[in-house]
Amino acid sequence: MTHCRTLVVDDVEDFRLFLCSTLEERTECKVVGIACDGQQAVMQAEQLQPDLILLDLGLPILNGIEAARQIRKLSPTSKILFFTQNCSREIAEGALQTGAHGYLLKSDATDLPFAVETVLHGEQFVSSRLRES
Repeated sequence: MTHCRTLVVDDVEDFRLFLCSTLEERTECKVVGIACDGQQAVMQAEQLQPDLILLDLGLPILNGIEAARQIRKLSPTSKILFFTQNCSREIAEGALQTGAHGYLLKSDATDLPFAVETVLHGEQFVSSRLRES
């Protein structure tokens, strides 16, 4: 995997720290920005133009889906990987319809390096629990 500039967006500090450490230890990603709400995510995405954005759904001020819609317009080359606790297939489909490249459940956090690699290679990643019928 090539070097990847990443924006981490989550309103829970423990998850932000987990994401930052996991990305930098297990992938070729370098965290270039951190946001704790959807509005900050949109502003930082526009400013930083990161390669990858890890984005939670349940964010204050602006939820993850609305943030993703705005980010698609302001940073069109950024790949978005949702990282969330929400395991609703309907919500996951709505999130992916924003142009996001992946949907990873926080309960499947061990899949994070593989999900990141998959998304960065232009393929879609969806947690296995949401793919099973």
